[in-house]
Order: sequence, then C-alpha cells, then structure tokens
Amino acid sequence: MNPIILSDLTFYLFCAITTVQIFFYLFFFSRISFHRNTPASATPPEPVPVSVVICARDEARNLSARLPSVLEQQYQGIHEVLVVNDNSFDDTKFVLHQMTGRYPQLKPVELMQEAKLISGKKFPLSVGIKTARYEVLVLTDADCTPASSDWIQKMQEAYRSGTEVVLGYGPYEKRAGVLNRIIRFETFHTALQYLSFTKAGMPYMGVGRNLSYKRDLFFRNKGFSGHHHIPSGDDDLFVNTVATARNTRVVLDEGSFVYSEPKATWREWIRQKRRHFTTSRHYKPLHKFLLGLYSGTHFFFYPLLVLALFTAPPTYVWAVFGARFLIQGTIFYSGMRKLKEGDLFWLFPLLDLWQFIYYVIFAPALWKRPEKKWK
Repeated sequence: MNPIILSDLTFYLFCAITTVQIFFYLFFFSRISFHRNTPASATPPEPVPVSVVICARDEARNLSARLPSVLEQQYQGIHEVLVVNDNSFDDTKFVLHQMTGRYPQLKPVELMQEAKLISGKKFPLSVGIKTARYEVLVLTDADCTPASSDWIQKMQEAYRSGTEVVLGYGPYEKRAGVLNRIIRFETFHTALQYLSFTKAGMPYMGVGRNLSYKRDLFFRNKGFSGHHHIPSGDDDLFVNTVATARNTRVVLDEGSFVYSEPKATWREWIRQKRRHFTTSRHYKPLHKFLLGLYSGTHFFFYPLLVLALFTAPPTYVWAVFGARFLIQGTIFYSGMRKLKEGDLFWLFPLLDLWQFIYYVIFAPALWKRPEKKWK
C-alpha cells in the first residue's frame, strides 16, 4: 500500500475512534460528573417501611465489625434487617444470635440446604426477599459499611411515582498500595458508565453492594428465573432485565454510598473481576453494543496513537490526543470529586493507560464458563 495512503488511513482511524471516545465522555459520562443532587424538600416524603436484605456465608468477622453500621441507621420509618445465613461453617449463626438481643430489627434467616438447580447467591437472596415483610427492598453485602447513618433514608427518598429501581454507588475503602488505587479506579470507571447510562435513559446494571428495588418487581419478573443457571448476576443481570428509562433512578449523595473491603491480593481481585465479566455477555443487545463500542475504541486508542505518530504529522496527532485528554480530564476531575475519589485524579493518565492492560487480562473471561460458587 502507498505509504501516504497508509498514513492517512491510520490518522483518520485514530481520529474516528477518538471522536467516539469523546462522544461517550460528553453525551454519557458528563451526566454524572455534572450531576446536582436534588435539594432537600421542605416537606420530605413520608418514609415507607423498608426491608434490608443481606446474604452471608462464613461472614462472622465481617458481620461483627460491619453489621452494626446497618442496624444503627437513623431511618425515620419502620424497617427490618434480614441476614440470610447461607450454610455457614463459621460462627455466623452465633454472631447473629447475639446481635438480635441488642437490635430487635435484626431478623436472621437460616438456610440449612443448598439449591441444586440454582447456583451462586441467587437462592439465598430469593429466600431473603420472600421472607421480607415490606415492599421497598434495600440490598447490600456482609462486608459493606454505609457511609452515613442516613443511608437507608437517602435510598428510600429517591423513590418517586413510578420508580421501582434505585441504583447507588458502592466504592471500595482506601488502602495503601498500587492495587488499591487500581481497584478504586476500576470501580469509579464502571460506576461512571452504568450510572450515566441510567441518567441517559438506558439502565443496564447495578451493584448488589448498594441497590434497591420493589419486592413486587422481583415477583412480577419471576425473580432470577431467566438466568438462575448463571452463578453471578443477582444484581447486574436482574437490573438489566427489569430496569427501564422510567422506573430507574440513581442516588449520588455521598451519605448514600456503601463502602466495601477491597481485595488484598492481585490473585483475589483478578478472580473477582473475571467472575463479574462472565455476566456481561448476557446483557441486552443494545447495551452490549454500546459497551463494546466504548471499550473497543478505548482499547485501540493507545496502539493507534503510537502508530499514527510514526505515520502522520505529529502535530495533528497530538492535537487530537490533546482534545480527548482535556475533555477526559475535565469529566474525570468532576466525577472523581463527586464520587469521593479525588485522590486518583492525578494518576488518571497512567490509570487510563492501564485500562489497555486491563482489557487484555479480562476480555477472555467473556467466553469462559463461570464458576459455580458465589463465595
């Protein structure tokens, strides 16, 4: 091929994928970065009864340390906290028994057998939802800690007429080290996508660490029956199935955040992420197309940048790169401040470059058979 034609083709392709990237930043991600929380009403809505549902397997340590933050919520209405003890072998049962004396709203649910045809967390969660007394469900995990004592209140206040799903943010706690920064950046980057898509009227997932929906919605859609054979997906696949532009809202008030303990080793984190990736292939076609378009252009951005620098005028190449860099930096700066990840901003160029390696590591998980266990 003629070198001039090759250089033009490379540069134009680089411009095209950069344009797609900029489109995602401006059309989607800016909705989160520049989101404004709704001012508190002078007459707040009447609080409705709420059931908090937590599944636990061998979580005695986490329940002892973290469950009190859920049980001591300053919710103005009636609420209960159901902890489903899923066949634990540790002291989970005794920890829950001791806490029931201090917290009357705690309702332990004991599971003594496994579901043969439903793998993962979906069976214990279904039992918890069926046992729940109230219509509004708020879900979290045993290793999670609400950012404030108003977490339940803020999640419940997000409901409006027609709302059936509320998506919250579930960041990871700050620790020392490179791995922690990568985990928190990946969590922020994922949240930027699913929360902004929701605000654009295309909800496609939520995270079980901080999620709320109506009990009736669960039963109308026959629970997890559409994907009960898949171990993961009790949060994202369910939301992908039932969420619509009209029935789903997001909460971005920092008091509504729920923090989780991050993985301590690379091996544990990679295993966790590979398990999460196995569910995305089951999303609706439009969601898979848009997410694939974003991640695909993101993956090819840096290789084409290098190639374009060798085959096209560097001034033009750096100008295109600079346009994306400035827009991305602006969106990330505002978004990270809003989601309380501001300390990551100065590392975002390196973390964005890391995403190329991230795709290489985890893309094969899209075709692998998922693990059977949820823990």
